[in-house]
Amino acid sequence: MQIKGVYAIVLFTVKNRFVNVDPHKFHGKDIPHIKLDPKMTIEDLVDVFASSGYNGRQLGDAAKLYAKMIEDDATICLTVSGAMTPVGFGGIIKTLIERGFVDWIVTTGANVYHEDHFAWGLPVKQGSFDVDDMKLYENEIVRIRDVYIKFKETLEAEDMLIQNMFEEFPDRPFTTAEFCNMMGKNSKEKAKHPEKSFITTAYEYDVPVYISTIKDSSLALNLAVHRLKGKVYSLDFVREIIEQAAILYGSKKSGILELGGGVPKNTAQQTGPMLDQILKRNDGGQDYVIQITDARPDTGGLSGATLQEGKSWGKVQDAHHGMVTVYADATIAFPILALYVLSNQKKRKPKRLYKQLGKLYEKLSDDYFKSPVNKASRLKKKS
Repeated sequence: MQIKGVYAIVLFTVKNRFVNVDPHKFHGKDIPHIKLDPKMTIEDLVDVFASSGYNGRQLGDAAKLYAKMIEDDATICLTVSGAMTPVGFGGIIKTLIERGFVDWIVTTGANVYHEDHFAWGLPVKQGSFDVDDMKLYENEIVRIRDVYIKFKETLEAEDMLIQNMFEEFPDRPFTTAEFCNMMGKNSKEKAKHPEKSFITTAYEYDVPVYISTIKDSSLALNLAVHRLKGKVYSLDFVREIIEQAAILYGSKKSGILELGGGVPKNTAQQTGPMLDQILKRNDGGQDYVIQITDARPDTGGLSGATLQEGKSWGKVQDAHHGMVTVYADATIAFPILALYVLSNQKKRKPKRLYKQLGKLYEKLSDDYFKSPVNKASRLKKKS
């Protein structure tokens, strides 16, 4: 139903199922007088969140929606903005990949670069945010909020590893998924602790990892050494845009779990407009999206843009179904979501999308040229 131009539909969870009801009526679950028990499980805690209000309720609903995505065998994309791996969260991503709960990833170059430190045993330590950065600089310590990284022992050592890897990189256009796959293979075969990297796990499970803005990271900075020696690199960013759309196109159900916003968020969400706006498919966007963000929507930035707004672009299938936004710090909310599904969802068979990218690309390409709109366009050009 529609009231004053606004659809009077809201998502409620009833016995772990999502139902749509009119929010202008007095119904819904009773708010409990919450009791905590030392014997409670993560599932019990999520139920407490889901039965409460504010962002606690959103967090509970998000955890249950993530479980639904898994139950529905949706193709799940994880987007990770900022720098989550320096605080060790790559280990959580690794576990989700191993359980089949993440099928492809879009992240920043920082997350890939810093994750590799753990594989090679390069030092990363807890530090302090209340510090004199002039003194840290003198002591050759780099700071990410309250995480310390050694300049020579970690950053310069990592730079050499990446530079050496790039010497072996094929002299042809490449995608960032190919780059990450090669990096995972390299660390798997040579690193001291290959089990301590979600990039190596992504390589093992054929999970494509795309870097949304590789030039905005130390990964690309290390290309400069070889470029100055005359080696030219060519990033095939258009191919990876098509590959990402092809993943959505080839999925019966599709969803995104977004940690933060930024370019990773938009990269995954723009798969819908790529299919519909550009390729004239009219297939729609994602079936499910969970967003964990601390950004405000009223500033006009993509990081804070509501998931409902994405419907106007064709980024999501429905503005009223399958979406939950949690306004919270992802370092707090993400482990709760992850542990919840790890506790109550059976392991899924990995989709191994990396090895299927070629076929998915060709399928989308073939169907594009077979579509009536493009057939008519080609005939008109010939005449």
